[in-house]
Amino acid sequence: MSTPHALESQFVADQLALRTVIANGVRTQPEGDYILYWMQSTHRFEENWALRHAILEADRLGKPLLIHQGLDPTYEHANDRIHTVILENARALHRRAERLGLRYQFVLRRRRDDDRRVVDRLAARAAMVVTDLFPTAGIAERTARFAARAPCRVVMVESHAIVPSGAFVKEEYAARTIRPKIAKLLDLALEPVADRPPRKALPDSVWRSLEVDRVNFARFNVSAEVAQCEIDHAVPAVPFASGLDGARARLDAFVRDGLEDYAERRNEPSDTNGSSRLSPYLHFGQISAAEVLRTVRGAAHPESAKKFEDELVTWRELALNFCLRNRHYGKLRGLPDWVHRSMEKHKDDPREAIYSLAQLERAESHDELWNAAQRELVRTGYMHNVTRMLWGKSVLLWTARYKHALDHLILLNNKYGLDGRDPSSYGGIQWCFGKFDRPWFDKPVFGVIRPMSLARAREKFDAEAYIRMFPA
Repeated sequence: MSTPHALESQFVADQLALRTVIANGVRTQPEGDYILYWMQSTHRFEENWALRHAILEADRLGKPLLIHQGLDPTYEHANDRIHTVILENARALHRRAERLGLRYQFVLRRRRDDDRRVVDRLAARAAMVVTDLFPTAGIAERTARFAARAPCRVVMVESHAIVPSGAFVKEEYAARTIRPKIAKLLDLALEPVADRPPRKALPDSVWRSLEVDRVNFARFNVSAEVAQCEIDHAVPAVPFASGLDGARARLDAFVRDGLEDYAERRNEPSDTNGSSRLSPYLHFGQISAAEVLRTVRGAAHPESAKKFEDELVTWRELALNFCLRNRHYGKLRGLPDWVHRSMEKHKDDPREAIYSLAQLERAESHDELWNAAQRELVRTGYMHNVTRMLWGKSVLLWTARYKHALDHLILLNNKYGLDGRDPSSYGGIQWCFGKFDRPWFDKPVFGVIRPMSLARAREKFDAEAYIRMFPA
């Protein structure tokens, strides 16, 4: 009979087989000093499949583990808002690492001409590099460039989804196609796994010999350091309790106050507790979606939990599948053929208004509901999902070309949103153009893309209350 430990080990192996992709053809270097886990998108130690893989490989090879995270000013839309979230979480990770028996370091590259080869030098001494498999935020491209020059094997592991992304090898085209496939695998994928540190500790001599200028969090002022970075300071930090503790507090508050009436309250954007507001934490990987779902399922509201589960799992993992399996996820080319036929037919339809990107960014449309949604995004880094759909659909009507609309929406969302640059962001914006949907009745400009009306939205929720929350 299999022991519980053997069953758990087999479960982990099966999960990792569906989450892991080898990024280059270089062999493992047995003479390396350590296994390197390069943390890029999954900013947590708990339920981190890439970290689990790195620990297993370290134990298999009899090596210690080094966890490295870095931040530089060269990512798209690098600004105070995103930097602050990452750095405050890194400080929390640093405090937790020693308690968990992990060696974690963080390197901050403040200026563009600062040291660019930290990961290369760390990889030169590594037996293997394990990193996160993540299709957006420039991570896939950065990893590919690194893997092409790395002197050792580079492995990517996906920790974003509950059901491993490798279970779906082709692009799924709608929630209805992926939902039953997820349902068959979800309960098994939710099984908790006990995390543990590597068996062998990284020697102090190796730690001291690494050629890195790691952050000393004992005397680290986040806002002062962010001010010294060569980034966009026009997008300020916003109040946000970054880190696992903040994520769990937000989750507990939602379960306590918002979950019971979630089906109704989620459609009222002026109700700040009617939705989970966990998307930034999930985007930065500060909490696992599995922990969120187990917590929600454990509450005494099964019908509401089921609705929330569809949003958290079906739609989120559909968006991940789209970005992993369709290299045009951020372009009109990523849309179905019927959308392209509709856009071609209606490309020259008169628009009710034409706004520049600058006007949209400043919330200078003729509709105060749309303006309030844009101001919410700019001022808080968040936008309620109900108004986000209206926000996206409206821009289709207010730009001369569909491509301009898509480009503007992606830029605004990624620049200001704490959950920007995420698969779900791209999936949500592309849904406004017909992705994951079906043709509707033909209308001007929209064509057969599902229409949405700001005027009619006022009949469905308290738009005036929402507008008062974000005045000009």
